[in-house]
Amino acid sequence: MAATLFDEWCRAGLADVVICPGSRSAPLVLAAADRAELRLHVRVDERSAGFFALGRALVTGRPVVVVVTSGTAAAELHAVVAEADLARVPLLVVTADRPPELHGVGAPQTINQTNLYGSMVRRFEEPGVASMEVSASWRSLACRLWRDASGDGGVAGPVHLNAAFVEPLLARASDLPPGREGGVPWEVGVATEMVEAALSLDGKKVLAVVGPGVTPATIEVCRALEWVVLGDATARGSLAYFDPLLRDDEFARIARPDVVIRLGGLPASRILAQRLREWAVRVVALDGAGAVADPDRLVVERVAGLPGTLSGSMRGDPFYAAWWHGLSRRVNEWMRDGDGEDVWLSEPLVARTVVAASTSHDVALVVGSSMPVRDVEWWTPVRTAPTFANRGVNGIDGVVSTVLGVAAGSRALGLVGDVTMLHDVSALVNGLGEAGGCCVLVVADNRGGGIFSFLDQARELAEERFERLFATPHPHDLVAIAQGFGHVAVSVATRGELVAAIEEGLDGAGLTVVVARVPDRRQNVRYHDALILGVRDCWREEEP
Repeated sequence: MAATLFDEWCRAGLADVVICPGSRSAPLVLAAADRAELRLHVRVDERSAGFFALGRALVTGRPVVVVVTSGTAAAELHAVVAEADLARVPLLVVTADRPPELHGVGAPQTINQTNLYGSMVRRFEEPGVASMEVSASWRSLACRLWRDASGDGGVAGPVHLNAAFVEPLLARASDLPPGREGGVPWEVGVATEMVEAALSLDGKKVLAVVGPGVTPATIEVCRALEWVVLGDATARGSLAYFDPLLRDDEFARIARPDVVIRLGGLPASRILAQRLREWAVRVVALDGAGAVADPDRLVVERVAGLPGTLSGSMRGDPFYAAWWHGLSRRVNEWMRDGDGEDVWLSEPLVARTVVAASTSHDVALVVGSSMPVRDVEWWTPVRTAPTFANRGVNGIDGVVSTVLGVAAGSRALGLVGDVTMLHDVSALVNGLGEAGGCCVLVVADNRGGGIFSFLDQARELAEERFERLFATPHPHDLVAIAQGFGHVAVSVATRGELVAAIEEGLDGAGLTVVVARVPDRRQNVRYHDALILGVRDCWREEEP
């Protein structure tokens, strides 16, 4: 059964399998290891393994199989299933299980794994203990899981196969049930036909707000239509510096669009969400990039398709678009004046430097949650290299593992905070593993949870109470921790040192951890405030 599953998944295009050590999962692991065309990634921690698999799926765009044994090993994947669900990342989660007769009798490593992940998965399958009498169903089982993970006819995401095995767990597979000739998958999904829709804009001031799920090609089409495109940190080609610009009430008044087009997920910017509510203009959702996030329920129309597939007068106001882009370029020039080699690092400067390295080397970038994703979205130039972030659930769990998954067998940059690194420190156990490759992980070390300093808790609570309950400062030497796992690690304090460390790391192999020493969290808030005032003065020098 296990051999048939992997044979069918290989026919469908499977390339990466992430496995964790365990006894009950031995048939699955050995079946995967017998396929020379598969890349196997062995991780000792299931939670880290899941997010590593997520990284591989992000960068390849195809389902990745993650195999674990029974018990708490299966439970450890819950967080990554939640992320893959909301971020629409294709994952094939395969958990081994004990047979029914060992449940409820105190057998070790046995929990109830039926529908373990609830409604987070696109499909749950529990075929029971393998039996030759039902061998004709194994290939269609594999194809159903692959199809639903891929989003064939629906939305991509995680699927769950709970496979029970009885001892003995080691054997050689007999002849497999026949597959289709030519190696084609057993079942072929039916492509859904895009419904043509009309959308008339007639030279209006169009603001397109895009998020995860929107491709660079779609953004380019939007820009060609004279739409102003505001995107999240992962958006490539969207307009830069919109968040600090929109923080000025006068700018927001002038920038009010006639219509807002929504595609995919949402940027992290709270001020953008606030302005969208205040403007109260027509908001149209285009579903061609997947489900449109609308937590404020502002969407009044939903249209099937993408900008390039719609009929009608789609072109926006070119003067409105030119005004936005001109001010964005002006802010970029002003920001660049502070990018000297000997400048002491700040968190926005760390983000700008990492994005610049990603762009110049055309290296994929993975951005951590909390402050890094916001600093990249708000303070960096237009991004052109592939950029990823775990923005489905927006948590810090597993981000280092995701970075390593993207880098495996290739090159990647990561930008995370110190708490994020410590939260996923088990990822350092295996590093890039057998796949090799090159990964530079930049850690902005402000010695605690920096984002909380921007929230009401920092203003309303006594400092000692705030630090203990929210900021959670730590005494750990992050360089020593990374070196303790056998990785290269350095500490930097200036932009020049950061640039040099990234360049050296990208020229080498393996994992390099670069710890960027940045001002304390209160100074970081004040620095952000100063940048916002600077942007206000900068744009006001330009006549609207």
